[in-house]
Amino acid sequence: MPDYPVMFSVRDAISGHNFLAGVTMSGRVIVRFEDDQKWWIYGVRPSGISAVGSSPEEVFLRFRETYKNVLFDLAEDSEKFDDFRKAVEAFYTQVNEAEEECWESAFKLMRAGGVPTDGFFSTLPKRDPEERPTQFTVIRLDQQARYTPTDNVPDLFALPVAA
Repeated sequence: MPDYPVMFSVRDAISGHNFLAGVTMSGRVIVRFEDDQKWWIYGVRPSGISAVGSSPEEVFLRFRETYKNVLFDLAEDSEKFDDFRKAVEAFYTQVNEAEEECWESAFKLMRAGGVPTDGFFSTLPKRDPEERPTQFTVIRLDQQARYTPTDNVPDLFALPVAA
C-alpha cells in the first residue's frame, strides 16, 4: 500500500499555569498501512508524534488525542505563557528529514496519479499544499477582549490535490 501524504489544521484552547492559550497548527503527516495489519500516522511537521489504529479513522482520532496530550504536557511543564509558547515552537520546529522526504515522495506520487484515494481517503477534501503552508500560532486567550463564533476552527485533514 502507498503512503498517504496528509495535511491538517487544528485549533485548541490549552489551560496552563495562570494562562489560557490558543494553539493553531497547520502541519503534515504520513499515513501508512504496515505489515502488522495496523494503520500508522507519523508526524512530519510537527515530527515528534505518531499514532497507531486498526482503521484510518481510528488512527486520525488517536493522532489528534496524542497531539493534544503533548500540548497538555507542555502547558503543565511551563510556568509562564512565554515558556509555553517557546515549548510549542520547539516541538513544532523539530525536523525528521526521513519523514519529510517520505511526505514529499508520496506527494509527488499522488500528483502523478500513483496513489489510489478510495475508501476513507476518498472522503477527505483535496487542497493545494502550496496554498496551505505549515505553520503554527500560539496566542494568549485570557487577555483577549472579546470572542466570536468565527474564532472557532474545525479540525481539517486533507489530501494534496492530484495533478
